[in-house]
Amino acid sequence: MIVDLHNHTVLCNHAEGTIDEYILQAIKNKTKVFGFSEHAPMDFDPKYRLHFSQMQEYKDAVFSAKKKYKDQIEILFAYEVDYLEGHMDEKILNADVDYLIGSVHFIEKWGFDNPEFIGRYEDENIDEIWQKYFDAIEAMAKSKLFDVVGHLDLIKVFKFMPDKNILEIASNALRAIKDADMVLEINMAGYRKPVKEAYPSPELLAEAFRLEIPITFSSDAHAPKQVSLYAKEIVALARSVGYTQCATFKKRKRSMLDF
Repeated sequence: MIVDLHNHTVLCNHAEGTIDEYILQAIKNKTKVFGFSEHAPMDFDPKYRLHFSQMQEYKDAVFSAKKKYKDQIEILFAYEVDYLEGHMDEKILNADVDYLIGSVHFIEKWGFDNPEFIGRYEDENIDEIWQKYFDAIEAMAKSKLFDVVGHLDLIKVFKFMPDKNILEIASNALRAIKDADMVLEINMAGYRKPVKEAYPSPELLAEAFRLEIPITFSSDAHAPKQVSLYAKEIVALARSVGYTQCATFKKRKRSMLDF
């Protein structure tokens, strides 16, 4: 795939491999633009993210790679930011980056996608959980702090699906994404999870296309072998609903590429 904007490094504490290994795998798969978007520091859930003291180390490593591979691939520098009110840091939100991914990993501080806390699903109403999740996505979009929506329907990760119509649950969030002029990533990580499909689902992606929401592509790799692992599948998914272009960024300015 031509663009791959969501990838991690060992600095998040739950990934493996060197930056060079990620990039070489991307080059092998003919990617033209490859972005590192490490889990941004915040004063909550520090176990699974970059620490504030490592911000310069992360930037230096990415920029060193950018220079090293400049004749083979374009490397971008970014953060994946958890949308969690009261815990987002201005140093991140105002950082000199190519783009910011806004993601929701917490429902009222419950890490719903973390296998450590999967037991809580037994005590929750699944329709209410889904609605709370998409309400958070809506609020994230309305904040207009971010450029890309991370894994739109991550709430499906363990395949606990709602009884209520998913398009109805997600409709306000999709409208907010459109109104905020954000890009929606097609994220292949879902193929590695129990749900066994990309984020977002075909029906949500079709609605995004109807709303003329632009897309981009992401491996969400936490190991070099995951880079472009399901590239053919997500590119085919995008084409199946009508997309022919994907977004890339430079200094938070968006441009579109044919794929």
